[in-house]
Amino acid sequence: MPPTRGYVTALMFAATALTWGSSYLMMKYALVGISAGQVAVGRILLGALTLIAIMTITRRPWPRSRALWGHLTVVGIFQGIVPFSLFAWAGHYLPTGLSAILNGATPMFTALFTAIAVPAAALRGRQWFGIGLGAIGVMIVMGLWGVITDPAFGDSLVAQLAVIGATISYGVGFTYLRRMVTGRYRCDAVTLASVQVTMGAVAALAVSPVIAWGPMNLTPSVVASMLVLGCIGTGVAFTWNMRVVMTWGPVAASTVTYLQPVVGVGLGMLVLGETFAWYQGLGAVVVIAGVFLTQRPVRVR
Repeated sequence: MPPTRGYVTALMFAATALTWGSSYLMMKYALVGISAGQVAVGRILLGALTLIAIMTITRRPWPRSRALWGHLTVVGIFQGIVPFSLFAWAGHYLPTGLSAILNGATPMFTALFTAIAVPAAALRGRQWFGIGLGAIGVMIVMGLWGVITDPAFGDSLVAQLAVIGATISYGVGFTYLRRMVTGRYRCDAVTLASVQVTMGAVAALAVSPVIAWGPMNLTPSVVASMLVLGCIGTGVAFTWNMRVVMTWGPVAASTVTYLQPVVGVGLGMLVLGETFAWYQGLGAVVVIAGVFLTQRPVRVR
């Protein structure tokens, strides 16, 4: 892999972490005026519209392969409406810190499913160590000892299972993408992400009468937060993530979930004036070390 390509992929990984890490804050603002289901459906629809616009402006041709559309529909469901809905629903019952810690299971499930479905992409010992180290770092950043003593911890087991279900869904999506899509079709990351999110939006529309029906209070802050969540977080960022999956592989790409709480803590200090604890800085260093250890460029056959 050329050095320049490696740097570009690393920048896209960092940009994805920053964008998705800000989703905690954006969802907090959005939920003031709309429901969790409306947030989930709205961000996917906005992401799809953004990517359709990019495809049109750049005059990229849409793929003609029905098989590819079918595969990316599966990915769009497992990395779109399913986890978005589960996370949004669980957010009503769980502390943000606990959600972030449980979300750290995504790379573990991705590694497990990838080892089963794509033996050639199985992890080495150093990478398994990196995944474990990253998970420990997330626990340190979010202060696990404080989270488990929160009264909400014992009263929200169903919501915790919902978050675990979301991480399993992400793991399935990452693995399916690697097994059935990357390296098999001559499409760039923008095209693949556009099909994925567009088909995810179709699935979201199908279930919207059930999960997104209800009144809305679209204040300027709600609209602005949804534009960030949808256009950037579920639109542009998905093209970056697709590039990372194609270059580094699904497991390394999934470790972006380790960096999200680090970004969330930083934004909490900058935007909400939250205090910074020494252990959060230590945890951030551990997370970054864990992410670094998981990196290994994917070999596409």
